Amino acid sequence: MVFDPEPSLVANAPFSEEERAAVYRAIHTRRDVRDEFLPDDLSQEEVMRLLDAAHHAPSVGFMQPWNFLLIRDRALREAVHAAFERASEAEEALLPPERRAHYRSLKLQGILKAPLNVCITCDRSRQGPTGLGRTQQPEADLLSTACAVQNLWLAARAEGIGVGWVSILREQDLREILDIPPQIAIVAYLCVGRVAKTYARPELEIRQWAKRLPLEELIFSDRWGNRTNNSIV
Repeated sequence: MVFDPEPSLVANAPFSEEERAAVYRAIHTRRDVRDEFLPDDLSQEEVMRLLDAAHHAPSVGFMQPWNFLLIRDRALREAVHAAFERASEAEEALLPPERRAHYRSLKLQGILKAPLNVCITCDRSRQGPTGLGRTQQPEADLLSTACAVQNLWLAARAEGIGVGWVSILREQDLREILDIPPQIAIVAYLCVGRVAKTYARPELEIRQWAKRLPLEELIFSDRWGNRTNNSIV
């Protein structure tokens, strides 16, 4: 039997100007939210819309390796927060002494303030030990799960919901607190909740921790490092 894809194809028309503007607005105004969360709970419908957006991310071999662990329990979030504090102290110790006070002044998580925490994981065995598209790039399943994170984040921005990614956590601490099996990879720990205001620019840029790199310095033509004959810039 020969598969005929034609009946399943649909027109790939561009979005209207207003629709395109909305997409780019979500991209450009997405922020990593930390201290701006409101205590209001999200509705089940809102949460499911965000998860459905994440579930429609592209995935290598259409393996859909993600799971979404929703954490509302206060005791669990307090345990995660304590793990963050330990990891943050360890990270601070690795910084040059002159940057440590600046580091301590930053608000780097909203674990207790956000009404919902979401741990997004990757089941690397979901389509077997290799799977379509992973024989040469075995970490493509992890990258696919990162696409699910981005989908959720952009959908949240469109809903007026804030998201913060907490990366200062030891993986083993999360496994023990949340009973995550050893064969499941942890990709992201997110704080999710309603916000009234967000920063006009990334908070770490405003607080002078880092700045956005010029795009033209990041574009090469044909070969690594070649910036000549680049029609984009």
